[in-house]
Amino acid sequence: MEFVVPARFCGPPESGNGGWVSGRLVAYADVDGAASVRLSSPPPLDKVLQLERDGDSTVLLDQAVRIAQAGPAEPITDDPGPAPVSYTEALAAGERYPGLTEHPFPTCFSCGTERDPDDALCLRPGPVAEHTFAAAWLPREVTGEIVWSALDCPGGWALGVGGRPMVLGTMTAQISGLPAVGAECVVMSWRTGGEGRKHTAGTALYSGRRLLAQARSVWLEVDPEKVRPA
Repeated sequence: MEFVVPARFCGPPESGNGGWVSGRLVAYADVDGAASVRLSSPPPLDKVLQLERDGDSTVLLDQAVRIAQAGPAEPITDDPGPAPVSYTEALAAGERYPGLTEHPFPTCFSCGTERDPDDALCLRPGPVAEHTFAAAWLPREVTGEIVWSALDCPGGWALGVGGRPMVLGTMTAQISGLPAVGAECVVMSWRTGGEGRKHTAGTALYSGRRLLAQARSVWLEVDPEKVRPA
């Protein structure tokens, strides 16, 4: 099978958004329930990639380069994190979005400040408590991949990705429901730990008080100038 990451869904300028690529790979893997994706190399854009099965996992390759691997995961059963703020409060938090002044990847599909809201999510996660962020989201289109993307970058901002550039390394997510187009949604994100250049975060997507999806992620500190496909 073939797999292509359209340039629209970039994270860093020349590679795919980690959340979108993860969600797309999970869709190809046809995982029912919680799924985990490990990203090994920046996914190239607009290039035909290859898929292979490896036991219960699906591996994404660019010829000999392993890009990512997806497979089933244990359900996320721990505390879903901070209680969601209201959509109005999340909008107000967006005015404090650190990416407005310092953004390592401003063309990112999920949180880029140089993207058109008609073509990207343009999430603006802002602080609402210590190590806790919230982003307002009014979906214009809804797919599993886009929900994975919405759960992706807010975690990085809760970890301080603006002043400490990072990329997604591993993401485990489970989706219990998709938001309706035009529904007022909030993505909560929070820091869960970190040591050295590795940091961890949690994210959760709400429509009102209803928990639709959640994720746990591992982020790795990088030099943004060196994040390029192999």
